[in-house]
Amino acid sequence: MSKIVSMEHFLVPPRWLFVRIETDDGAVGWGEASLEGHGEAVAGALDAARDRLIGHDADRIEDAWQMIYRLGFYRGGPVLMSALSGIDQALWDRRGRVLNAPVSDLLGGRVRDRIRVYAWIGGDRPGDVAEAAAMRREQGFDAVKMNGTEEMAWLAGPSAVNDAVERLAQVRETGLDVGVDLHGRVHRPMARQVVRALEPLGPLFIEEVLLSENPEAIAQVVAQTAVPLALGERLFSRWDFKPFFQSAAIDIAQPDLSHAGGISEGRRIAAMAETYDVALAPHCPLGPLALASCLQLAATCPNFVIQEMSLGIHYNQADADLLTYLQNPEVLDVSDGSVAVLEGAGLGVEIDEERVRHAARQPHRWRNPVWRGPDGSLREW
Repeated sequence: MSKIVSMEHFLVPPRWLFVRIETDDGAVGWGEASLEGHGEAVAGALDAARDRLIGHDADRIEDAWQMIYRLGFYRGGPVLMSALSGIDQALWDRRGRVLNAPVSDLLGGRVRDRIRVYAWIGGDRPGDVAEAAAMRREQGFDAVKMNGTEEMAWLAGPSAVNDAVERLAQVRETGLDVGVDLHGRVHRPMARQVVRALEPLGPLFIEEVLLSENPEAIAQVVAQTAVPLALGERLFSRWDFKPFFQSAAIDIAQPDLSHAGGISEGRRIAAMAETYDVALAPHCPLGPLALASCLQLAATCPNFVIQEMSLGIHYNQADADLLTYLQNPEVLDVSDGSVAVLEGAGLGVEIDEERVRHAARQPHRWRNPVWRGPDGSLREW
């Protein structure tokens, strides 16, 4: 038995929260519990979890998961599940390192050799998004994701819909596959119009067509279109996904493995999705440990389709690149729209611990921007 003797967390730029677990045999595992805009809250939840985990057998990963999930009385939600996610990832990473095997091997072995990936593109105008898409193509991507609309009122005129169409058309002309993210900021009267207008352009998928608290409305939209609808970054467990699977409201499940219970729960959500003929495309606009966890899971899931990754220009900060804290950044090289399955021990990425500790001396306090419409009313993120 290897007992947990320490658990630390590090708030590092741009908005990430890393977890480090060490056992009495000297083995170390890293995970990521990033929850954008709420890092301090997750850090507090990690402090509470530490009290239960010190002295626990680190090889009993599922027992640790159940203990943290069930014995706090209050369960679920973004803060508690993000803390649990970072712990779970770190325990899997440590176990893989002890056995000198990638986590994918511990999950039953890979079903593919390469993993298709896509990257985010920003830009407010059609010309901007086309230029950003061209940059992604040079980086090796053959698929990207973009905002469907910068902001849209509950009811808007034809120009708002036309702008969304023009933005997508400009990027599609680059030859890339394009996912469109509505961020739940479009309401049902406009969502139906936007989806209908975008459908002829063949988007790869449309994400968060409506907020996830409206499953019945999402089911209505999916019944009206052939475009695959994706959702899941704001769902935190298999129980949160359950009604969407049962109502056939989504085509692609997007659990975030730093929010939705880590690798352990991510695997259960993926298997559950497969029984409903729903694809898996993990959400991950986060750091290297979150991405590595997603890639380990993606390697093992038959229903996996594509993985989000935040390489290069995502944050527009020199010290905030996905590769900043890695000693082996080459394992995330993108070629022909995909990355190779990670074969290193554990999560397959090597963290530069000295750099992490130095960066955490000034913990980030990242907050979501506040958006308002022309009339001064708040808009969704």
